[in-house]
Order: sequence, then structure tokens, then C-alpha cells
Amino acid sequence: MKKVYMVHGWGENSEDVWFPWLRGELEKKGIPVTVLDMPNTEIPVIEKWVKHLEQNIKDVDEETYFIGHSIGCQTIIRYLEKLHRGKRIGGCLLVAPWFNLINLEPEEMEIAHPWLNIKTDFGRILEHCNNFLCLFSDNDPFVPVSDHKIFEKDLGAKIVIEKGRGHFLEKQEPKILEEALKFLHVKE
Repeated sequence: MKKVYMVHGWGENSEDVWFPWLRGELEKKGIPVTVLDMPNTEIPVIEKWVKHLEQNIKDVDEETYFIGHSIGCQTIIRYLEKLHRGKRIGGCLLVAPWFNLINLEPEEMEIAHPWLNIKTDFGRILEHCNNFLCLFSDNDPFVPVSDHKIFEKDLGAKIVIEKGRGHFLEKQEPKILEEALKFLHVKE
């Protein structure tokens, strides 16, 4: 049976932006969803966020899917890097994912520095998942739309670029639901 884990973004929690709405919509379709509340969300630390996933996600298999937002996408990717060899998941839907950031204040850049500068082992990630779908917006104030090329090249991700969605911060994001249902092979 398919199951979904969702990882929120920087400064968010499980009840912010579109997470409660999307969880409800997916649960109506019979898909169990867990939205994790990440630790110290105002000052996210890679090791602590990845460890939180490791502690709260016990059994992954090819029916396990992840949906992340912003730094939550980075967390999922870094979790996959550390996953035990031989484990495979069904896929990752990444909303406003990034490897580069723009328009951050100096103190935000200091917090983001490790996330931006610790290299990613794409080979390790692909051992565990080769099914990525990334949603970008052409006017995201934090994520350069050109980052889609990295996800496409290094992870073989399918890319969707929306017009005018910013950083996807609304309470309901119908395009995310539409793409999630297709991604999870669920009839609307």
C-alpha cells in the first residue's frame, strides 16, 4: 500500500501552507500521509533534520513516497543519501526544491551555508530512487528557476515550471494536488 511522508520548509510546520489541505485530499483517496514536524525549524541543521527522518520513518519500500517543500526537499535528498544500501522508494515530489538560493538576508545565508555547500552524492540518491518530479515557479523569490537543470541532469527529474506561483505558500495549491495524484497513480 502506498504511503506518503511530507517534509515542510524552513520556518514552517505540519500545519502551515498547503500541508494540511494536501494531506486531507490524499487521505480522501485512501493514501496514508504523515507530515513530520521538523526540529528547530527557524534554524534548520542538516544532521538534525536528516536524523529526525531516520528516527520517524522506520520502514521504507517501493510503496513509500516523499513530498517536500523547499528545504524539506533538501532534507529528503540528504536522507536518501544515507539510506541503507538495497532500500528503494517509490518516488519524490519536490516543490520549490533548490541547490542554490537567492535574495536571502546575511543571517539566513549563514544558516543556509551548509545546505548550499556540502556536496550531494547523486549516485547514492539514485541507488534508492530514480523517480523524481520537481515543481518550480517562474517567479520564486528564493529559488532560481534555472535550478531545474540540476534536478533534470543529476536526478533525471521530470520538471514542471508554473507561472506566478512564487514559493508555493498558499493554503491550497491545486497544481501540487494534480501532480501528486498523477505521480502517485491515483485517479482524480
